[in-house]
This record gives sequence, C-alpha cells and structure tokens, in this order.
Amino acid sequence: MSAACLWAIASVVYGVLGQRIPPLQLNLIKGIIAIALLLITIVISGDFLPTLAPLNLLFLLLSGAAGIGLGDTAFLAAINRLGARRVLLLGTLAPPMSAIAATIFLQESLNINAWCGILLTILGVAWVVTERVSNNGEGATTQLWPGIGLGLLAAVANAIGAVFSRAAFTGTNISPLWAALFRLIAGVLIILIWAFLPNQRNNVFVYPYWQSKRVILASFLAAFLGTYLGIWLQQTAIKLTNVGIASTLMQTSPILVIPIAIFMGEKVSLRAIIGVIIAIFGISLLASITSPISVRNIL
Repeated sequence: MSAACLWAIASVVYGVLGQRIPPLQLNLIKGIIAIALLLITIVISGDFLPTLAPLNLLFLLLSGAAGIGLGDTAFLAAINRLGARRVLLLGTLAPPMSAIAATIFLQESLNINAWCGILLTILGVAWVVTERVSNNGEGATTQLWPGIGLGLLAAVANAIGAVFSRAAFTGTNISPLWAALFRLIAGVLIILIWAFLPNQRNNVFVYPYWQSKRVILASFLAAFLGTYLGIWLQQTAIKLTNVGIASTLMQTSPILVIPIAIFMGEKVSLRAIIGVIIAIFGISLLASITSPISVRNIL
C-alpha cells in the first residue's frame, strides 16, 4: 500500500515536471538518480554482487529496456496529455496483459475467474479514460486519444517487462535491490541510445534543466519516492506478503491519486470513481488466482 501511495504522489509530481521537461529527459534524470540511490544502499547494506546465470541477466536487462526505457517514457508522455489520474488507471492494464502473455509464452494457465477479472479491469479502465471532461478545455479533448495511445503503449511495455522479469526470477535468488539496479541500468542505456537520435538530441542534451533549483529538487523527490522507495517497498511486499494481496494493494494508485487530484482542483466525476473501483476489483480477482507474473514489473 505504501508503494502505491508513493507512486501516486510521484506521478503527480511527474505531471508537474512534464510541463517543463521533455519525457525522455525526465525519464533519464529519474533513472540516474535512482541508480545512484540504489548503489549507495547496496554499499551500505553490504549486499554483494549476486551470482546470476547469463540468461537470467539477459532477461532482467530486456525487462528494464522494455519496462523502464520504453514504458516509463511513454508513461511520462501520456501524463502530459491525460493527467496522472487516468494514466495510472491505464497502467492497471499491465497485469492482465502480463497474465495473457504468460499463458502464451510461459505456458501459465488462466481459469474463468481470471478472465472475468481481466474483462472487469478493461471495462473499468475504458469507462474512465474515454470520459470527456468539459472543464479540462478543448485542448484536453484533442490530446485524449494520443494520450490513451501512449498510456496503452506504456502498459504493453510494462507487461513485456513483467514477463521478462518473471522469467529472470525463475531459478534465481537475486535480491530486489540488484534486480532493480540491473533493470534501471538497462533502461537508462536504452534512453541514452534513443537520446542520440537526431530528432531527440536537442530535447535531452540542450534543454536548460539545471537552471531551476525547484525543478532539480522536484525531480529528486519524484525519483526518490516513486522509483527508489517504490521499488524497494514493492519488492518487499512481494517477498513478505501473499502475492495476490500484494498485487492488489500495489495497483491501488488510481484510487489513492483521486484525493490528490481533487486537492489540485481537478473535477473527478462519480463515473471516474466507479470505474476505478471496477478496475481494481478486476485486478484483485485476477491476482487472487494467478501467479506472481502480474506483480514482477518494477515501476
């Protein structure tokens, strides 16, 4: 629950930062900050480099490249168009996508209750994100479908990352800190490669990020809460709690962000609240009867 709360807060901060910093650069910044914090934690804790089979390491790196490099960039771009509340709800589609992918690639089975949970999640999400909110202005309407597309891309990328993570954790006892570090390193490397493309170079390396101390502090706060602490608490929950309970609690960010959105002046309709509850109920139904595949993704 704490991880979900931190991610809700961090997503709102990312929405504010997105008005000043392009998504690719913001993803790079939060990744570098989180890597530095993880390295400091590893040194302090004395958690030495684990022995990891090359194939498992490859799966972790692919997971980070998809989930963090591509998924988080799309997530941040979607927030700029839809706002944190609706994009977080779109993110609840990642566990059903992961479960479906696991049935295809990892031969994991889904029963009728799991399919009902997937259907409920999709219906709840669709009901909320397609709602046209008049007080957001005409510009918000023109950004609706591009925002939904980016949100869905983020969910797909996170689902792919979850499948690779699940494969990596099979037969290995790597600690959550090292798993998170490997995934973040892969994600940052993909972002750097992406940043050197001619049409992206000015957005990443020329943008005057360091001119504002407030932006620097806000970036550090969001990376500390959402990427560093969020990962740690998420993995601790998976390790110490029933996986179905942990999965459901960690998908409650769309509910937790509603009071924040209201406090910031956003009008939240009854339809939006009911849709979120339906989607979370679908996730809880799916998580109660499926394997840890749906919660292996590290945000």
